[in-house]
Amino acid sequence: MARCSGDPYSRVVHQLTYLSGQLLLAMPGMADRRFDHAVIAICAHDEGGALGIGLGATIEGLGFHALLDQFDIPHGDAPDAPVHFGGPVEPRRGFVLHSRDWEGQDSVAVGGKWVLSSTIDVLRAIAEGRGPGRWVVALGYAGWDAGQLEEELREPGCWFNVPVNDAILYDTDAHDRWQAAFGIAGVDPRQLVTGGGTA
Repeated sequence: MARCSGDPYSRVVHQLTYLSGQLLLAMPGMADRRFDHAVIAICAHDEGGALGIGLGATIEGLGFHALLDQFDIPHGDAPDAPVHFGGPVEPRRGFVLHSRDWEGQDSVAVGGKWVLSSTIDVLRAIAEGRGPGRWVVALGYAGWDAGQLEEELREPGCWFNVPVNDAILYDTDAHDRWQAAFGIAGVDPRQLVTGGGTA
């Protein structure tokens, strides 16, 4: 999916395993500008491909209340949380990543860490105060065909994967997640930049 930089980041070692339940971070200087500073929660990854939800940027001017309005759902006590740019694929399709205390009919548990829901029932449940206790919402997703993500992970200057925790997922602002997620691995992304480039 992404076009990766050829810069030599030889110090970074990737584990080429299935990454469901982890965060995928764009390396500094990634050639594909659509994924500059991308933070992608990998929700499905197996021999058939991968699907992830972007959490590194929000959609300007669009909040959760406006999303509820599109479905004529009263806001209730739901906060007007930001809506994330989940990825370039199906950008009008909504997804909610949330805690495991709520599941709908079509919800998918991800690595025992969070749940992915993409039907209107989760929006209604949140608005009515009976939904998951913690959640983030996004439009669109990032997808990879069979073997494509594994190939990109082998390329220098492309992706770095880290485990995820609730603080990064739910409590960190979208624009701070990239740096904070690198911090989970004890990595300062500024140190990954070679030559005269900047992050």
